Amino acid sequence: MIRILIVEDDPNIARTIEVTLSLVGYGCEICGEGNEAAALLESGRFDLCLLDVMLPGADGFEIAERTAGCGTPIIFLTAKGDIMDKVKGLRMGAEDYIVKPFEAMELLARIEVVLRRCDKGESAFDYLDIHVDTKKHAVTKAGVRVDLTPKEFDVLLLFLQNIDVAISRERLLAAVWGYEYYGETRTVDIHIQQIRKKLDLKQHLVTIPKLGYRLERAGKA
Repeated sequence: MIRILIVEDDPNIARTIEVTLSLVGYGCEICGEGNEAAALLESGRFDLCLLDVMLPGADGFEIAERTAGCGTPIIFLTAKGDIMDKVKGLRMGAEDYIVKPFEAMELLARIEVVLRRCDKGESAFDYLDIHVDTKKHAVTKAGVRVDLTPKEFDVLLLFLQNIDVAISRERLLAAVWGYEYYGETRTVDIHIQQIRKKLDLKQHLVTIPKLGYRLERAGKA
C-alpha cells in the first residue's frame, strides 16, 4: 500500500484529504506540526508527502530543506499562490505545488503523476492471466508479450492500481495525459477499446454509464 504523509495544520482540510486518498486505497497519516513532520519524513516510512507551507514550528520550506536527503517526494499544498513561492518550492526539489482550494480529482491525478515519475509503489501487477512489469514497461498475457502504446500502458496501470474503483473519463485524462490536458474524453474511450481488444478485457473492464470505467476484481465477471 502507498503511504502518504499529510502535513496540514487545519484539521478539517487534513481530514478531507485523508478521506479522499483513502477512497482510492492510499494509506495516510496526518501531522499538523512542522518539527514533528520533519521527523516523520526522516523515518523513511512514506512514499509521498503532501506538505502545507504555513505550519506551526517549522514551515514547509524548512521541512523540505531539512529532509532533502530522505528521498520522499513532496507536493506542496498551500494557500500561497505567489509565483515566487512556487518557484522557491520547486527549486527546493518539490515534485509539484498545488494552490488551495483544489478539486479532489486534480489532487488525485497529480499524486498519481508524481508516484509514477518517482517510481514509487509496486513494480509488478497480476490480473487474471495478465502480468505487468512496470520496471520493464512490459505486458504479457498467458506468457505472450502484448504491445501497448505508452498511454495504453498508463491507462491499464491506473486501473490495476484501483481495482473495483469507478474512474471517470476526466480523472483518466488528468492522470494519464496531464492535469492541464483539455482534449475530448473520446480519447479515453478509444484507448479503453484498444486495451479491451488487446487483453480480452471486455467482460472485466466495464463501462459505468455517464461516468467512466471500472476494472472489476478478478472472478466477479
